[in-house]
Amino acid sequence: MRFLKKLLKYLLVLIILIAVGVYFFLQSLKPTYEGELKLASLTDKVEVYYDNYGIPHIYAQNELDARRALGYVHAQDRLWQMEVIRRLAAGRLSELFGEKLIRTDKFFSGLGIEEASVKTIAELDKSSESYKQTMAYLDGVNQFIKDGPKPIEFYLLGIDKEEYTLNDVYNVFGYMAFSFAIAHKTDPLLTQIKENLGDDYLKELNIPITDNSTLIKNEVNPILKKGLAQAVNDLYENLPVSPFIGSNAWVIGPEKTKNGKVILANDSHIGFGQPSVWYQSHIKTPDYEMYGYNLALTPFPLLGHDRHYAYGVTMFENDDVDFYFEENNPQNPNEYKTPNGYETYKIIDKEIKVKDAEPIKYQIKVSKHGPVMNDIIEHITDERPIAMSWIYTQLPNKMLEASFGMSHSKTLHDFKNATALVHAPGLNIMYGDADDNIAWFAVAKLYKLNDSVNSKTILNGASGTDEKIAYLDFSENPQAINPKSKYVYSANNQPASPAVGPDSIAGRLYPGYYLTEDRAKRIVGLLEAKNDFTKEDVMEMINDVTSSVTPSIVENALRSIKAYDFSDSEKKAIQTLQNWDGSYNLESVAPTIYNRFLYEFLVNTFKDEMGSSFELFLNNRLQKEMNAVQMAKDSSIWWDDISTKNKIETKQDIITKSLKNAVTFLESQLGNSVDQWTWNKVHTLEHKHPMGEVAMLRKYFNVGPFEINGGSEVINNLGFKLDSTGYYQVTSGPSTRRVIDFSDVESSMSILPTGQSGNVLNKHYKDQAEKFNKGEFVPMLMNEKVIKEFERKLVLMPESY
Repeated sequence: MRFLKKLLKYLLVLIILIAVGVYFFLQSLKPTYEGELKLASLTDKVEVYYDNYGIPHIYAQNELDARRALGYVHAQDRLWQMEVIRRLAAGRLSELFGEKLIRTDKFFSGLGIEEASVKTIAELDKSSESYKQTMAYLDGVNQFIKDGPKPIEFYLLGIDKEEYTLNDVYNVFGYMAFSFAIAHKTDPLLTQIKENLGDDYLKELNIPITDNSTLIKNEVNPILKKGLAQAVNDLYENLPVSPFIGSNAWVIGPEKTKNGKVILANDSHIGFGQPSVWYQSHIKTPDYEMYGYNLALTPFPLLGHDRHYAYGVTMFENDDVDFYFEENNPQNPNEYKTPNGYETYKIIDKEIKVKDAEPIKYQIKVSKHGPVMNDIIEHITDERPIAMSWIYTQLPNKMLEASFGMSHSKTLHDFKNATALVHAPGLNIMYGDADDNIAWFAVAKLYKLNDSVNSKTILNGASGTDEKIAYLDFSENPQAINPKSKYVYSANNQPASPAVGPDSIAGRLYPGYYLTEDRAKRIVGLLEAKNDFTKEDVMEMINDVTSSVTPSIVENALRSIKAYDFSDSEKKAIQTLQNWDGSYNLESVAPTIYNRFLYEFLVNTFKDEMGSSFELFLNNRLQKEMNAVQMAKDSSIWWDDISTKNKIETKQDIITKSLKNAVTFLESQLGNSVDQWTWNKVHTLEHKHPMGEVAMLRKYFNVGPFEINGGSEVINNLGFKLDSTGYYQVTSGPSTRRVIDFSDVESSMSILPTGQSGNVLNKHYKDQAEKFNKGEFVPMLMNEKVIKEFERKLVLMPESY
């Protein structure tokens, strides 16, 4: 008995020692926000003050030191995120996550991102300031790699730290550019519809732009003197990195603000994940200052402001990817047909290392148009070779110089010249300054195809008639400077025709994959209604959850029904929809009814003809474009159910059936009382970390789930998959909300979806999540006196000190 007591005593001591050891080990993995550290290559002391939300305010004597310090502090908060995103574009995720990511790795490694990075780096001006500062940033990252602790994810996956190179920076740019591209999710689908169903079906999906559509208007005035579809879709399901989705931005001129100064608002829409996409920092030197938002491994911010100017981005949604059917030589499959005879495919050998498995070796064929996707995506069923022509890999890459120039501009002229360097991804870049200028530039290298070419279907690679015939000069891109409206905006909607020049598209609308006018119409309506905007007004507006289009969709749908066709519950549901103002509030019932009705309507309209392609269409932006147009029609070829040979279905048949199906489903899902079908019961948000896929780790690494308001294509745009489940789990939304007011720039406000740190052990991992859900903000501090009163101060010292 005494022996047993001793054994238990020793076991208890051992457990306590292990617990203490684990505690101190975990503490050692946290970022260092206080004290002194030596950093090689610094020329002077750098002070980093951390505010209440873990945002570093970096004070340095020169910008090279500041950029090196940024690299170090960025890495200690976000090294795991850096590791995942650098592996994605290079096709190295299988090394972390095993065989389930092999298809994803084959796809991304086959796009040509790495090859384009190598070519770009070989041609860089190594004496440029952008290059030197980038190398300083990477040096800071790598010094943390050498001296700092590994993130806990590295221990869980059993991987070691590797130093980062300039290739990794460009690979991040490449992933961002591909994530912004849309054609790979749409062109193959439209080609299937055309080939399987015919032109009449395709014609009804070509959405006309009418005089009533909300277009972004072009207007350039003087500057003020004061200063393959389903396969690709499946691949995205497994990505551990957030894809870029859309965005809102608007800049209000001084004539429309209460304090007579410019206000800029921006909320970039990106797939939710954990950690948050953006890393905030504030840099101050004697001759430079910038409060910026950086992607992992990018040295210069894509969103930023100082005391003189501010800028933000949305997706342009231009068409920068074209697919081509190649025609192989019947005698030699390594050759393909061109107007000048057969040419030989370039063959690239690739290898993917796989965790706990043998490496995968494969080859990629590349035609003059680009990589042949059949050889990259195993389950493409079309026997014809399909090559992807992507402008990102075909033209010189100036993203490093562009992001440097945007964050170092002295005037609007400087800023415009910097944006002109961007060839891909297509971006709407919004600008406002303290000199009362406002501007919008749609940046991308735009090009022309022949008039007869439909760029939204797969083109003929052998004919020579479907090739690019001209690139447009940047002056012909859609843009506006100090327009008569006194505001500029973008919600990923269609820009109006660019200026007409000798090589322009002759006043026609530039082809793209623009989103519906829902958000744009709401933004324009709110901006037109006032001329005395304050920062508080804009903060409220950026959280707006009312759709300006959905009520008219409902009205057009319900016009065709007859009251006697419905039960009492169905009539109450219909009345709820009729009384709806389009708002997606937590306690609203109408959004729940509408989204289930919309799903049933789409099933009853399109599924019989589309078959297996319907699931892709269901969550394609083409579907969003079709909703308002289809509901407004009185007749449509799509409404005839091809499975009922002796009956032709009408709009009334489809709407009635869809409403009945929706009510039956909701009664089963949420109960018989219509009043209980509130939006909060079906609309939730969880920020998912790759480690959260393991059930026992989910509550530690994931943030949420939360009930949340908002919805698809309202200003507070929270996207979700529309499917048969009746639950709307949010997958994308505002990656940040920013409001910069030049009447009091030091009091500008922002919020992240979860927190500043990507370290799960850090208190700033999720300390903004509740505020984000409630539509609240935190300050973007720039006042030196206020900042230097914070207790947490990290001093980075040169080795010579």
